[in-house]
Amino acid sequence: MARGKTQTRRGERQPAAVLPIARVCVDVPLAHLDRPFDYQVPDQFADTAVPGCRVRVRFAGQLVDGFVLDRVATSEVPAARLMFLERVVSAEPALSPEIATLARVVADRYAGTLIDVLRLAVPPRHARAEGQAPAAPAPVPDPPDNLDAWSRYPRGQSYLEALRAGRPAHAVWQALPDEDWPARLAEAAAVVAATGRGVVLVVPDYRDVARVHAACVALLGADGVVALSAGLGPAERYRRWLAVRRGAARVVVGTRAAAFAPVADPGLFVIWDDGDDLHAEPRSPYPHVRDVLVQRAHLTGAALLVAGFVRTAEAALLIETGWAHEVVADRAAVRATAPRVTAIGEDDEQLARDPAARAARLPSVAFTAARQALQAGAPVLVQVPRRGYVPALTCGTCRAPARCRRCAGPLALPGVSADGLPRPPACRWCGTAEAAYHCPACGSRRLRAVVIGARRTAEELGRAFAGVAVRTSGGDEVLATVPARPALVVSTPGAEPVAEGGYGAALLLDGWALLGRADLRAAEETLRRWTTAAALVRPAGQGGRVVVVADSSLAPVQALIRWDPAWHAGLELAGRTELGFPPAVRMATADGTPQALAGLLDELRLPETGEVLGPVPLGEIAEDGTAERERVLIRVVRAEGRALAAALAAAQAVRTARKEADPVRIRLDPVDLV
Repeated sequence: MARGKTQTRRGERQPAAVLPIARVCVDVPLAHLDRPFDYQVPDQFADTAVPGCRVRVRFAGQLVDGFVLDRVATSEVPAARLMFLERVVSAEPALSPEIATLARVVADRYAGTLIDVLRLAVPPRHARAEGQAPAAPAPVPDPPDNLDAWSRYPRGQSYLEALRAGRPAHAVWQALPDEDWPARLAEAAAVVAATGRGVVLVVPDYRDVARVHAACVALLGADGVVALSAGLGPAERYRRWLAVRRGAARVVVGTRAAAFAPVADPGLFVIWDDGDDLHAEPRSPYPHVRDVLVQRAHLTGAALLVAGFVRTAEAALLIETGWAHEVVADRAAVRATAPRVTAIGEDDEQLARDPAARAARLPSVAFTAARQALQAGAPVLVQVPRRGYVPALTCGTCRAPARCRRCAGPLALPGVSADGLPRPPACRWCGTAEAAYHCPACGSRRLRAVVIGARRTAEELGRAFAGVAVRTSGGDEVLATVPARPALVVSTPGAEPVAEGGYGAALLLDGWALLGRADLRAAEETLRRWTTAAALVRPAGQGGRVVVVADSSLAPVQALIRWDPAWHAGLELAGRTELGFPPAVRMATADGTPQALAGLLDELRLPETGEVLGPVPLGEIAEDGTAERERVLIRVVRAEGRALAAALAAAQAVRTARKEADPVRIRLDPVDLV
């Protein structure tokens, strides 16, 4: 060896000559380790350890996965203390700089860790799919010719012009009842794709993906559009995702994970039906697609379209703050396209003809609407809140909950005895039979199920409409479409199939059960479910009719009758602002054992406006009055939302550093707040 040169032992690894330090996000989901760690890049990986690639590193004595976030020249840690990268799993830069930045923002907003968000954003690697030759980028499509359908909305054409000009236009679009919304979203995507920029469209489920994907393919061709959903196999999902990452496709249609799709130069983000709970991620840190796309649009300067038949309070807040503008049709267009909606007790004449309409599950006005639609040769949609048989009981006259005289527990039907005879109602808490029930509120001895599910409803309707086909949709048996012929289609919310030519009528049953749920969003969610079903019905001019079995004086019922979801969203936002609930404030929930919650609260350093509500028990309470798990609510003003997330993350970091055994689940602005 020449004098003056450093002598090295055989087999000793040397750092890369250029940018020898890699900053790695290691796959260790502990809050106190949520930061990049520096590693030396061996010279044999100098060309393959690119930013965004997957690597294997040694951390705390174990080999773990990670992503290279960046390559730099120096580190604050002395080189002698830095370990080398063990292996470059793949030189494919799976993590783009834009998605890495977005993941960090989402993690900070939801008091989570970066690696948890990256698990949602980057699908698992499939070596065979990655080894296939990349497809050629799809050609830039021609702009769509006919956009006249957007003229029904006074600001529709202006919004498309803003998209064509590349401006960061933010809008909340309320679609008309008869709108072919997949075609409208495809047209907006085509306008942006024609400028060479990328588009991401996120819809609730796979049926919506199929409809929007078909509409986009009709305008843009199959090569320029990719559909991403959880139903794809690992290889096919990764192959399609790679086509987006490598720039082969500009338009992505998918479910919630598609919000992180790495399209190049994004120009438009779309979320359809943002009130659907499928848009809320059930895995840590529990982000919502709407918030992810809002953050992404802000970071990239892209346009955003929050679309649906209804408007959520969160969308109303975007309009109220001026961040977004509304795209709605005038009242004349709404009246011309909406079906006729009838509620219970809307006039004295209806009650005079059917005095029991308020208590009946299927009043005469609903039977009449169904018969007329079937006689006209059209299918009838029957929406029920849930599937199957529900054991909880109420008074058959006043619908007061049926409770045990001994312990006040809820009564239920225990089924049949060994000899096949039905057993009397029994308490679900103490098991006492109640053979001679009478209601303490009205004295009635009649009982009825709280909610009769789809299967039982189908049986009842089959007897009431003899000779008419009855089909069910829900659970594991979801129908996509039904033909345009007489039939009764009994469906749970969200599983309503599309009817060719539209339904002749829709019966929305058990509205009181939906509205009576102990949920902050009960009224908003009920209106969303009703409106989604009613939008599948023909316009009133073609005989379309909707019967909602709920009191006509209720605000959600009035919003449906007038087809004015914007008015109802304004009421919801005003009410939540007055009561101090999201989205008017930022609120977090923390679930855990009483000891774990107490430890978290001791470490929590809240902002000035911070307020702790609770704890309250989750689940059943033991005989000694204690609960295995509890929940606390933490509330701050919106301006201090980031400070709340940072405080929660810091408290979690202290707990994980101490290796606390009992975990605490933290969620910010969850869908099921109360």
